[in-house]
Amino acid sequence: QVRLVESGGGLVQAGGSLRLSCLTSGSRFSINAMGWYRQAPGNQRELVATITSAGNTNYADSVKGRFTISKGNAENSVYLQMNSLKPEDTAVYYCNAVVTVLGFGVRNYWGQGTQVTVSS
Repeated sequence: QVRLVESGGGLVQAGGSLRLSCLTSGSRFSINAMGWYRQAPGNQRELVATITSAGNTNYADSVKGRFTISKGNAENSVYLQMNSLKPEDTAVYYCNAVVTVLGFGVRNYWGQGTQVTVSS
C-alpha cells in the first residue's frame, strides 16, 4: 500500500505564494512519476504539473511561468511552488503518484487533497 499525504494549502491574497508538499510512504514500490492536479467546485479535476523519475516536467498552460514542480532529495516527495497566485487558482489540489509496486505492476495513487484559496 502506498500512501500520499499533502500539506501546505491555505488562504492567500492574489499575487501571493504558497508551497505544497506531498510525501509518499509505503514499501516495495518505485515511483514512475508524480504530479499535482486540482479541482474547483463544479469543474473536473485537471492537471497542474507532473514530473517523472527522470526529472522531466509538464505544466498546464494556465500555470506556466508561475508554478514550479520539483522532487525532494529523498525521491519520495514532490513539491509545488506556486507564485503570482490568481483567484482562478482556487481549488482543492491533489497529489498523484504513478508507481510500480513489486509483484503488482503499475498503480495510480491519490492524496486526500489540500484546499488552496486565493482572494482577490
